[in-house]
Amino acid sequence: MTRKFLFVLGSSRSESNTELLAREAAAQLPAEVEQRWIRLAEHPLPDFTDLRHDTDHIRPTEGNVALLLNATLEATDLVIASPLYWYSVSSLTKRYLDYWSGWLRTPGVDFKGTLAGRNLWGVSALAHREEEVAAPLVGTLETSAAYMRMRFGGVLLGNGSRPGDVLKDSDALVRAKTFFAQEPVPARFPYEK
Repeated sequence: MTRKFLFVLGSSRSESNTELLAREAAAQLPAEVEQRWIRLAEHPLPDFTDLRHDTDHIRPTEGNVALLLNATLEATDLVIASPLYWYSVSSLTKRYLDYWSGWLRTPGVDFKGTLAGRNLWGVSALAHREEEVAAPLVGTLETSAAYMRMRFGGVLLGNGSRPGDVLKDSDALVRAKTFFAQEPVPARFPYEK
């Protein structure tokens, strides 16, 4: 299967530090690897409503919901590019991940079965020099990958607060050059042995 990377951009602004870092890493992918970039701010999802226990919980899959569902299902490699906001993913990214819960129950869509074995990656820019503050963001992505039985490639972290700052983070730029070259591993829940 030809690899298809989907970059889900969770920043509220274009050309964010997170996006710039993701583009640095993506520039290293071979030319034959398909790349698709979707900016969540330009394709907003409605508020997510949990309908699991309603008798009629069929979710509409049209507009931006259908666009993101289909793009997610088509990807062999899913890259969540979210800035670190309050020590986790952005609200746009969180809403997208909330929709996964609904897609698990969408008739005719084997969401979990389709994503099982595929790769989940993360890219994030943070204003802190201490990367440990991103542990909740990393945990969110790794645990999501584990639940879906995906492989996890880790999270590429860079430092940047003002626009373009991440391009001054030489360590992050070096890591970006080989980030997608590493082999993702089956994700595990943090409490699994």
